[in-house]
Amino acid sequence: MTIRQARPEDAAAIAEITNAIIRDTLITFTSDLKQPEAIASTIEARGPRYLVAELEGKVVGFATYGPFRSGPGYVHTQEHTVQLGPQARGRGLGRALMQRLEQVAREHGVHVLVAGISDANPQGIAFHAALGFVEVGRMPEVGHKQGQWLDLVLMQNIIS
Repeated sequence: MTIRQARPEDAAAIAEITNAIIRDTLITFTSDLKQPEAIASTIEARGPRYLVAELEGKVVGFATYGPFRSGPGYVHTQEHTVQLGPQARGRGLGRALMQRLEQVAREHGVHVLVAGISDANPQGIAFHAALGFVEVGRMPEVGHKQGQWLDLVLMQNIIS
C-alpha cells in the first residue's frame, strides 16, 4: 500500500472509482458523472491536497479537500472527500488516506475538516466517527436521488 500525491495521469482511475459510486449508490447525491479532464484540473489546482492510495501499483482510492464555504472567514475550514474502490475497502486504506490528508491539512493551516455524509452511508458515518469526527448537524431530506429523499449528516473534526 502506498499513499502519495495525486498526479493528473491518475484522473482516469479516480473517475472510475467515483463514477461507480455516483452511478450505483446513494453515498453521493450527485448523478453527474465526473470526467477525467475535470479531475485532472482539480488535481493540478489542489496539488498536495489531493492524495491517492495504490495497491500493487494501481490507484484504488483517493482523498482530497477544498473550500467548505466561500469567504475569508472560512479559509481554515475545509470539506473533504474520501472514496475507495471495492478492492480497497476493509484494508485500512481509508484510515491511511485520512491520516495523511489531515497531516497535509494541518501543514496548510486548516483548523477544521468537515464531512458531508449521506445518511444512506452508515459505514461512512461510522468510519468518520472512528477517526474522531463528531456529528454536528443533520439536514433532513436535502438530497434526492433514485427516487428517494436523503438526509445529509454533517460531521467535523478539529485537527489543529
